[in-house]
Amino acid sequence: MQISPPRTASIPPAAARRHLPEGLALALPAGLALTLAVGVLVLNQGSGALLAGGAYLAAAALVGVMMLRHYPHDRLGACNAVTLMRMALTIALLAPLVGVGAAGGIVAGIATLSLTLDGVDGYLARRSGLCSAFGARFDMEVDAGLALILALHAYVGSPVGAEVLILGIMRYVFVALGWIFPWMTAPLPVSYVRKTVCVLQLATLIALQLPQMPPDLAIWLTRLVSAALLWSFGSDMLWLRRTR
Repeated sequence: MQISPPRTASIPPAAARRHLPEGLALALPAGLALTLAVGVLVLNQGSGALLAGGAYLAAAALVGVMMLRHYPHDRLGACNAVTLMRMALTIALLAPLVGVGAAGGIVAGIATLSLTLDGVDGYLARRSGLCSAFGARFDMEVDAGLALILALHAYVGSPVGAEVLILGIMRYVFVALGWIFPWMTAPLPVSYVRKTVCVLQLATLIALQLPQMPPDLAIWLTRLVSAALLWSFGSDMLWLRRTR
């Protein structure tokens, strides 16, 4: 888990390939089916599920292009299949946002499943010898997308105001700053403090989906974790500036 703050180092190119990794052609349609099934059957959405399916197709196309350019292995592996499943679950959560609104506890349950699977893909990659910079970046982007979508749900369905969006947009702010300041795209060292803040970030966003959360607790928890997240990003920005 790597979204708080994220690593923004560029993915080193893999050897040129002509074909997608073995297994991707089956995994991508399976992910689309999962997105639609969760949107329609679990979240009880119609048009929202279709729009989520369209978002999944766009994301899947990007994954395919990036794998052609940067993935160094010849097979997809269970590790990346799990990350694709996490991507499908995450994108399915868009359905209530464009349908009839936030879905509360159901959104929290799906997000918890996606978060639980985080780490499984890394374990499978190490076990199968399929570790790659692409896989780490793919996992990170899914985490970032989950945080953003949960923040939008919290903004719509919780008593917390627009300040909750801090918990969802910081990854993208960091990337945007990297376009302006190239030194911010350098790789960051591993930090267990960063990982801890990330866990708190996602756990808080999941908790905010629950209607049982007292309003005052929701507001102060959001502020505390937002402060920790801003501190984490700020610390890494200072480190990158000093070592540029």
